[in-house]
Amino acid sequence: MVDIHQPTPMPPAVTTPAPLVPAQPSTVPAVASIVLPDGRVVTGYAIEPTKPEPVTAKPPVSRAAVNIALGGVGFAAVSGGLLMLTAFIAALTALITQLIILAAVIFGGFIALQVFSTTDRESGTTVNIRKAIFKRNHFHG
Repeated sequence: MVDIHQPTPMPPAVTTPAPLVPAQPSTVPAVASIVLPDGRVVTGYAIEPTKPEPVTAKPPVSRAAVNIALGGVGFAAVSGGLLMLTAFIAALTALITQLIILAAVIFGGFIALQVFSTTDRESGTTVNIRKAIFKRNHFHG
C-alpha cells in the first residue's frame, strides 16, 4: 500500500509593528532667543556641539604584524637572489650547450677530414691481422 502525503500550506505569519510611543527627554533643553541685526527675534533650542572622542593611546604594534612585515622584507631580499640564480643557471646551460656543439663540430670535422682526405693508401704498410700475433699488447709480426 502506498501512502501519498500532500503538503499543507501554512498561513503566513502576521506581524504587527509595535506602536511608536514618543519618549520624553530626560531633561528639558533650554530655549534660546537670538535678536538678529534687523530686529527680528529667533527662538529655538540650543544645539550643543558634538564632542570628539578622547584620543586613546595607540596600542603597541602587535608581534604578528612585525613578523608579517619582516617576512615581506625577507621575501623581497630573497627574490633578487633567486632571480640571479635562475639567470646563472640559464647562462650555465647555454655554455654547456655551446661546448657540446663545439665538440661535435670539431669531432665531426676530424672525421670528415679522415673520410674525405686524398692521401695515398698504397704508400702505407699493410699488415695482415690474421697472421699477426699479439702478446701482452705487443705486436709480433
